[in-house]
Amino acid sequence: MSDRQGFILWFTGLSGAGKSTLAEYITPKLKDLGVLVETLDGDEVRQNLSKGLGFSKEDRDTNIRRIGYVANLLSRNGVCSITAAISPYREVRRECRELSEAPFIEIYVEAPLAVVEERDTKGLYKKARAGIIKEFTGVSDPYHEPENAEIVVHTGNESIEESGEKILAYLRERGLLPA
Repeated sequence: MSDRQGFILWFTGLSGAGKSTLAEYITPKLKDLGVLVETLDGDEVRQNLSKGLGFSKEDRDTNIRRIGYVANLLSRNGVCSITAAISPYREVRRECRELSEAPFIEIYVEAPLAVVEERDTKGLYKKARAGIIKEFTGVSDPYHEPENAEIVVHTGNESIEESGEKILAYLRERGLLPA
């Protein structure tokens, strides 16, 4: 058993809100402090653990439950598990929190729909608006905003550095980072 304190940083928010960018920003900072870190990026998990799943509510729930299961395995072994997936449904995020044996920190990466549509580097929102992509979160499928996230970052008007430092400050306050 590891003497390190594992924990889960559960990033949730619309596509393009900055979940993966924030994960990439804080990962090296955590590693510099000696924290073991693994990132479970939504796109990568879909490619490797959830291949064959579609985007129905049931398939999305299955994907998020898989992410939660792996994050729990890692965190109970002293790893900081960072999840960066839309995880649109509040109920399934709650299930993942309840499954966790380590501190579970939900981080709502909030950005207005207009902002994420403007950032739409992959053209997904355009395709969703055109009806090419069905069941797209925030357009034709709901996103349930967290009601009690431990941290809320506003990437529409905060820089990645400001949002990242807000997360690191919270982890220091909670005693989850080495002195």
